[in-house]
Amino acid sequence: MSIRSLTAVQLGKKIQAGEVTVREAVEASLAQIDSVESEVHSYVTICREEALKRADQVQKMIDAGELTGPLAGVPVAIKDNMCTEGVLTTCSSKILGNFVPTFTAEAVKCLEEAGAVILGKTNMDEFAMGSTTETSYYGVTKNPWNTAHVPGGSSGGSCAAVAAEECFCALGSDTGGSIRQPSAFCGVVGMKPTYGTVSRYGLIAYGSSLDQIGPVAKDVTDCAAILETIAAHDEKDSTSIGRDSYDFTSALVEDVKGMKIGIPRDYFGEGLDPEVKEAILKAVKVLEEKGAVVEEFDLSLVEYAIPAYYVIASAEASSNLSRFDGVKYGYRTAEYEGLHNMYKKSRSEGFGPEVKRRIMLGSFVLSSGYYDAYYLKALRTKALIKKAFDRAFEKYDMIIGPAAPTTAPELGKSLSDPMKMYLSDVYTVSVNLAGLPGISIPVGRDSKGLPIGMQMIGDCYQEKKLLQAAYTYEQTGSYVRPELAEAAEKGGR
Repeated sequence: MSIRSLTAVQLGKKIQAGEVTVREAVEASLAQIDSVESEVHSYVTICREEALKRADQVQKMIDAGELTGPLAGVPVAIKDNMCTEGVLTTCSSKILGNFVPTFTAEAVKCLEEAGAVILGKTNMDEFAMGSTTETSYYGVTKNPWNTAHVPGGSSGGSCAAVAAEECFCALGSDTGGSIRQPSAFCGVVGMKPTYGTVSRYGLIAYGSSLDQIGPVAKDVTDCAAILETIAAHDEKDSTSIGRDSYDFTSALVEDVKGMKIGIPRDYFGEGLDPEVKEAILKAVKVLEEKGAVVEEFDLSLVEYAIPAYYVIASAEASSNLSRFDGVKYGYRTAEYEGLHNMYKKSRSEGFGPEVKRRIMLGSFVLSSGYYDAYYLKALRTKALIKKAFDRAFEKYDMIIGPAAPTTAPELGKSLSDPMKMYLSDVYTVSVNLAGLPGISIPVGRDSKGLPIGMQMIGDCYQEKKLLQAAYTYEQTGSYVRPELAEAAEKGGR
């Protein structure tokens, strides 16, 4: 078994046992980046020299017994909307093409303190606005399972990097499904924790009431270990929540006996690909055979989730992105006449079309005369959606459904129709509106060989139930690597 085919936790154990050095692990990841990055394009920035230097430092701390955690020495990748001191942080936008932060995001800091080695910053949809990683100023990321298809978005770079084995695990951010949907498309495991569980300090904001950082990895064990590492109360983040326990790895138990699972009929109707539906229901059957109690029910309000989400997210985006004006940092237009013209030209030239579209939509719904009709109505809808989930969780331990209506679409197909792209988030946005935890796990492949992801949704602070059920299902199969990753190992690339 090669180093790259290991999971993050497996690698961590081998490093602690002295079977693999941290430098060997980092060099294996860098070699894979050299081999497949031209095809996949997962990264915006690769920190080659820094990673090798850090590998030697971490090795010394491990040898001295100072670092004993499961992620010590593990090479990781970070989505390019999390600040990293001294490392270019672009949000995949021209407007931040020269931005080098002077501080590190809290979640990234937690990984570094645990001994993880950062390989670089991953590509994403510009300012996390998109579902395909095609709106990036730095070019599109491709799906390692089939490079003619998208990896999903906005954390497509992180998910593609894990699937292509260009890192052992990664951090993504989830505003409306941006971890779960690309994880489903790339055949990896991705988790969005309960809102406030992971600090947003240092995460460049898109929708502040919706954004949440979470792990992307090859398996559920890795996700639990990463979440345990990055979850903490942070006084620097006003939305951070203090929890009684941050122990998530104890949930890795193969047992779903008596667990009540709700299947929303609303999620399995029109618009869902038959192959996706079949794979998910088959996976649910596996859990049922292991003792879970499965029942169909009506969730309601599903059709209102997309409009409510895009009104709220765009409104918050128009406010959050007003800081990018060419004055203090980032891109500034070369020629301008006066301050107002400088603002106008810098923002016009710095932002891409999808970001401009959402800023304009957000400014419109917040404007005088439309605020009550759109924004306040969306907030009321958000509250109703949360109540619908509360009612469901009075009866069920979790809700299971698709992570996306189809498998990964071909490159260019979604971008030409923004409405189609927005509708692809139909199964994921409600989780963010209600602040709930969700996890996507691979449950098979379609007739084209593309991965299918199943989404599990839990009540607030019930990540452990999700991890336990996901782990139980995962034990019935094994992780499948894309051909691209295997071919590189065999020297085919």
